[in-house]
Amino acid sequence: MAKSKPVTVPVLLPLALPAPYDYVVPEGMEVAPGQFVVVPLATVEYLGVVWPRDETAEAPKLDPKKLREIIEVVDDVPPLPRVSLDFADWVARYTLTSPGMVLRMMMSAGRAFSPPALHYGVRLYGAAPSRMTPARARVLEVAANRMTWVKSALAEAAGVSPGVIDGLVDAGTLITEELPAWAPPRLDLSTARARLTPEQASAASEMLANVGDGFSVTLLDGVTGSGKTEVYFEAIAAALAKGKQALVLMPEIALTSHFIARCQERFGAKPAEWHSGLTAPMRGRVWRAVAENQAKLVVGARSALFLPFPDLGLIVVDEEHDAGYKQEERVTYQARDMAVVRGSLGAFPVVLSSATPSIESLVNAAQGRYRHIKLERRYKAARLPAIAAIDMRVSPPERGKWLSPVLVEAVAETLQRGEQALLFLNRRGYAPVTVCRNCGFKFECPNCSAWLVEHRFRRRLECHHCGTFVPIPEYCPNCGAEHSLVPCGPGIERIDEEVAALFPDARRVLLSSDLTPSVSDLRETLREIEDREVDIVIGTQLVAKGHHFPGLALVGVVDADLGLAHADPRAAERTFQLLNQVTGRAGRGAIPGRGLIQTYMPEHPVIQALALSDRDAFLAREIEARKAAMLPPFGRLASLLVSASARDAAESYARSLARAAPPAHKIEVLGPAEAPLAVIRGRFRFRLLVKATREADLQAYLRLWLSEAPKPKGDVRLNIDVDPYSFL
Repeated sequence: MAKSKPVTVPVLLPLALPAPYDYVVPEGMEVAPGQFVVVPLATVEYLGVVWPRDETAEAPKLDPKKLREIIEVVDDVPPLPRVSLDFADWVARYTLTSPGMVLRMMMSAGRAFSPPALHYGVRLYGAAPSRMTPARARVLEVAANRMTWVKSALAEAAGVSPGVIDGLVDAGTLITEELPAWAPPRLDLSTARARLTPEQASAASEMLANVGDGFSVTLLDGVTGSGKTEVYFEAIAAALAKGKQALVLMPEIALTSHFIARCQERFGAKPAEWHSGLTAPMRGRVWRAVAENQAKLVVGARSALFLPFPDLGLIVVDEEHDAGYKQEERVTYQARDMAVVRGSLGAFPVVLSSATPSIESLVNAAQGRYRHIKLERRYKAARLPAIAAIDMRVSPPERGKWLSPVLVEAVAETLQRGEQALLFLNRRGYAPVTVCRNCGFKFECPNCSAWLVEHRFRRRLECHHCGTFVPIPEYCPNCGAEHSLVPCGPGIERIDEEVAALFPDARRVLLSSDLTPSVSDLRETLREIEDREVDIVIGTQLVAKGHHFPGLALVGVVDADLGLAHADPRAAERTFQLLNQVTGRAGRGAIPGRGLIQTYMPEHPVIQALALSDRDAFLAREIEARKAAMLPPFGRLASLLVSASARDAAESYARSLARAAPPAHKIEVLGPAEAPLAVIRGRFRFRLLVKATREADLQAYLRLWLSEAPKPKGDVRLNIDVDPYSFL
């Protein structure tokens, strides 16, 4: 009898490969799309996923005898849902990325694919030891409830070292026993919700009518402190009541301790978290809990969008305007936009929430693609802060200082009333440039076109692009002069120094990503601010991300002009959003709020819009300017960034790439031009920008272009970014 033709299936590997590879299914083995399998590639075995075959593509002409077999099916890992496979393909096609790299994001929890490790704890069991010490006595006092403790947690609670716990185990006083497997806490939908204001209740009712069955997008547009969270909690509760899963995306998951607490208060338990601060074992547990439909509510950073939800029924994108939703490396995607795609593929609603919505979302709402719900009043009749600009040409600071006398006086008055003040400067470190006053030498990064930033607290000069750092020298490396190095310009460390001299008795805290070693430390700092254990907060954009500080009465913006000097089509919009968000931290409780903005350009439209509280007029002007220039959302952009370790190689390939660009109606190729940051990490950079009309098929054009263009050689790299957000 003739042997039957072997069955083959495509298997996608989490590698930068152009497509799935075909593998033979051994006799007696059954596989289906989404299942995890182990397959050989060259001399290595990889964990991959059985992929649906693209029926529209031409069947591969392969000799079955040359195909290799699947080694095994991984039965103990839940398969990826079909919607996850479709989502991976969609993202790969849109971003012009290998689908394997998207799959790699979906498989980012390596521990999820290993057998769960057993965990052990200790419990009070026997009599007190014959030799008692104060440390041992504290342990026995804490363990008296006979609960099973993780050893490290018991040691921390008792204020002892882990060795004390080990000694009590050896003495037979404590017994070791296996801990139950981790599972997300069960949510309780019967927990009483907060009392909504009439405006909130109306918005919630409208939202619930909009987020019924099927796909829809709702833009929840509310002023800072209007209670948007309580409104979209109603949509989350409705999704959970149907047995569905819900995902809340946040741009800074490390800063969400207040949000987590509100979730616990509203739903009776903490949601599952997904962000880079989780340990590897916890990432594995959360991944599995999501895949097994045990984690019903997940709060996460942008990568949470790629978790294997089998029954997702709602996505909320909080602070939807935030640039942190754009991923710039490997797979370049905008999580807000991909959340809308995920909702469309899964046929469920998406809610976009912000006090300063992006122009893209506002235009979509105006054109009827999104529903638009507004909240125009603060919760519990709290008033929006009164905003005023300080003209630094009229009220300049003292020589060598950075705070205007007007702002200094306002801080003094605030402290005198026992209230809190916040000083905002979106610049880390002590000073952005260090100069030799003897010869004019400036410290530049050896690997980047950037100055080294002085970090006085850590006593070093550091590059914020590649991480290179050197100790602050005693003398100028150029001329040898001693004590000649002078910091130029302020960072938040320098503002802290000035504030310490002005208000020596005030309790101060610095909030910056480089000064908070861990998520737990950052959350503890935020708790201290919220509990009014701090008088003056000095921070970067970390302080603008939706925090609620009831005692905060004054926000002072040290340099409002900082974000306006960029050749970026979104510069004005981003600056307005950032300053509106940070000034919106003031007056959120019973205390009236005030915002003072230091600027040398008080006539700038952004400053005028903030001072006059005229957001709509500013946005209307920005929208018209975008429309006239055919920039997003009225046109489309793609960035092609060429880099190499030699400038000539990068420029030569960029020019050959430009020459290969096919002519097309309604598509224009600009460049190549040297990038504003011409060198990063020792690589020279040239950029081409593709500008297209809204109706043009930009991806098809790019695929045609790249198929005909010469391929990069040597160490030349080409990175493609569809819908770029960074133009540096």
